[in-house]
Amino acid sequence: MDSTITITARGEQRIQGGHFWIYRSDIASGSAAPGEVVRVVGPRGRFLGQAFFSGRSQITLRMLTSRDVQIDRPFWRRRVEDAVRFRDRLKIDASAYRVVHGEGDLIPSLIVDRYGDYVVMQTLSQGADRLQAEFAEILVEVLQPKGILARNDPRVRLLEGLEQSVDVLHGEVPEKVTVKEGQIEYDVDLRSGQKTGAFLDQRENRVAAAEYTSGKVLDCFSYAGGFALQLASRATELTALDISEDATALLAQNAQRNHLPNVSVRTTNVFDELRALERVGERYDTIVLDPPAFAKTKDAIPKAEAGYKEINLRALKLLRPGGFLITCSCSYHVNESAFAGIVLDAALDARADVSVVEKRMQSRDHPVVLGMPETYYLKCFVLRKLS
Repeated sequence: MDSTITITARGEQRIQGGHFWIYRSDIASGSAAPGEVVRVVGPRGRFLGQAFFSGRSQITLRMLTSRDVQIDRPFWRRRVEDAVRFRDRLKIDASAYRVVHGEGDLIPSLIVDRYGDYVVMQTLSQGADRLQAEFAEILVEVLQPKGILARNDPRVRLLEGLEQSVDVLHGEVPEKVTVKEGQIEYDVDLRSGQKTGAFLDQRENRVAAAEYTSGKVLDCFSYAGGFALQLASRATELTALDISEDATALLAQNAQRNHLPNVSVRTTNVFDELRALERVGERYDTIVLDPPAFAKTKDAIPKAEAGYKEINLRALKLLRPGGFLITCSCSYHVNESAFAGIVLDAALDARADVSVVEKRMQSRDHPVVLGMPETYYLKCFVLRKLS
């Protein structure tokens, strides 16, 4: 590490406020090689810490530490070991979970998920990507997996000037891996499944939702059945809806595999289906709304808000009094306060009195950094319809 980057007073305030990212607009002077670890100083030359440097992304600096220490292989190994120890303390009742959650584990832009004997990693910045081989070696030493897959196909890598690819870095990785989540067992496609293979950030919300489940259940945007499989044993009947034929086929297989004959699956547009169910007078005791991110950019916020209101309005009309709605948003650009306001507007239009039983977030193995609202992206409300 030879390069020094000077940031503006605004950038310095950002770091002092607990944020780990410095944008290009707050770089006063200096440059470095792509992915290099650099010294960061304020406008008066005060040492602020060390960071990954990006020559392409608007996020030019990702802070690693506020200390003037050697950032080498032992440094990274300690960080990985700390992350693993934290997960061990959580006593996770699943064989698939997140091991390293980027900034939440002080290893910015590195994602590591464990699926039984296999590990999937993502390096989402020039800095993390430059160290990919080193991170893989450390993971082999610490976790001793049978195989490591680099699932580097997210579009965010393009913003860093990085190629999209999927590569085996260690051992062998099968096309599908069987994992357990509590009493449920299902297959995960590590190479082409959502995210690194499955939606691990909803794991604890699925378990919590089961506690409120009874009677007739409707699971919307069900994908491969994360919520449906957990809730089915508490339901008299469960209907799962998703627009993807591949997802619904996999869900049906998973239901059969887990001996859940009360699960029926429909391949359909959820927006259209909710309106159709309302027209024919269907009613449910428990409804789950777990849509994909409607707002991936700021420009998409108005359309996303309309989409969230529509599905929550329809769900509340379909819900029986005394029933529970588990409603989620994984759009960072729609924060918790905005999401609560959308749900309130939906309840008012549905003429439903609603109470909040729980407000939840992503699973604990996906920790939020207190000074970084970007790391708090998943909102999950458990609501009770009073009338």
